[in-house]
Amino acid sequence: MRTLYVSDLDGTLLGRDGKLSAYTARTLQALTRRGMCFSYATARSLSSAQKVMGGIALPGPVIVYNGTFIRRTDGEILEARYFEADTATFLRGAMAAMGLSPVVYAYIGARECVSYLAGAANPAVREYLAARPGDKRFRPVQGEAALYEGRSFYMTCMGERQQVYPLYAALEGHKGVRVTFQRELGSRYYWCEMMPPEATKAAAARTLSRMLGCGRIVAFGDAVNDIPLLEAADEGYAVGNAVPELKRVARGVIGANDEDGPARFMAQDFLARLENRA
Repeated sequence: MRTLYVSDLDGTLLGRDGKLSAYTARTLQALTRRGMCFSYATARSLSSAQKVMGGIALPGPVIVYNGTFIRRTDGEILEARYFEADTATFLRGAMAAMGLSPVVYAYIGARECVSYLAGAANPAVREYLAARPGDKRFRPVQGEAALYEGRSFYMTCMGERQQVYPLYAALEGHKGVRVTFQRELGSRYYWCEMMPPEATKAAAARTLSRMLGCGRIVAFGDAVNDIPLLEAADEGYAVGNAVPELKRVARGVIGANDEDGPARFMAQDFLARLENRA
């Protein structure tokens, strides 16, 4: 039975410095060349994930935007989740009623765009833009109609807690959208993030496992938002630096991200299974 190993990136496969260690890079390259099925599942876009992966050539598809897309590393989309038209209209109205202007991720034709109202960019949005200089996805627009063009798959409202929390409270539990609320890492600002309900790392991992013909999923994570992924896996492991909530639901706790925990586990597990098949 083939195994699909799936790892979160930030805080899990990547070190505290946000980079892939030399050991993890060498190990992944060696194991995938020997036939190991590996994918990462991340909130990052494909281009952002590929930068932190340091140019490692993974043979299989990867999970990006928190499960919204399963893509080949050449960019081909194998599976996608977009907002239903009526849901996008509902969200547009809900945000307008609260005086909020989102950042909207969408495909307009074949182009991936990140659209925002140029005249309505608050300090939180400006901080977000400044942290990503030269991002070719950015699309400043002048009118609300243009903001919602294309097939949208992710929206977020950024700002002070008191500005965006009411939107989260209003949307939580709505069947047509999955919504999260959290402070952005390293920032004073909060994000209310909106995604299609089926866009999850857990659902994408199960789909990818079927695509690759794998009968076993082993997953690694570090944060609360990795709980569904670990619960969907046959074996879910928390890295040593993971939050207590994840450790409680994990099958076990492995080495921390700065100790190459996932790579060391995969090397031991995959090679042991190879020997057993020999």
